[in-house]
This record gives sequence, structure tokens and C-alpha cells, in this order.
Amino acid sequence: MANKQRKTVKRTRRTFTRDFKQQAVQMLLDGYSASSVSENLGLGSTNLVYRWKAELVAEGGPVAETLDSEVQELREELRRTQRERDILKKALAILSQQE
Repeated sequence: MANKQRKTVKRTRRTFTRDFKQQAVQMLLDGYSASSVSENLGLGSTNLVYRWKAELVAEGGPVAETLDSEVQELREELRRTQRERDILKKALAILSQQE
């Protein structure tokens, strides 16, 4: 067999700015799915968005602050709903004793 000549095609890697990465991760935190974020931004896969999220959270900054504030809000809401649940349990116990 004859040797086939191979054309060497130099592929250039795309680079993304830090601001672009932060916006993509912010979309992810705002509730968009990783697949929709990667599709809307023309990224290859969802892994890239998850990697950016991990990097930005590890560095701290606005993404970590957003996550921390969201976690704090969710914890407060959980405490409130647990108190409401406990009150309803007590009310049910009191009402069932009266019968």
C-alpha cells in the first residue's frame, strides 16, 4: 500500500474571557440547565460549564458569594418550614386528643 500523505491541520483552541465564564456560571446558578447554557453559548459540552463553576467557586469571589447567600436563604427557609411543620404536628395532636 502506498503511504498516504496526511495534511496537518493545526487546530486553534478557543479561549474564553473570565467575564464570559462568570456569566455562563451565573446562568447555571440562575436555574438554567447546563445543557441549555452550553447550547446557548455554543460550547462543546456541559463538562466545560461544570469545570468553570468548580474553578470559580474554589477561587471565591462573586460566584462563591452567590452560592453562600443562596445556601443561607435555603437554610432559613428550611428552619421556617420545620417550625411550621412542628406547629401543625402539635395542633394535630391536640385536636386528636379532644375527640
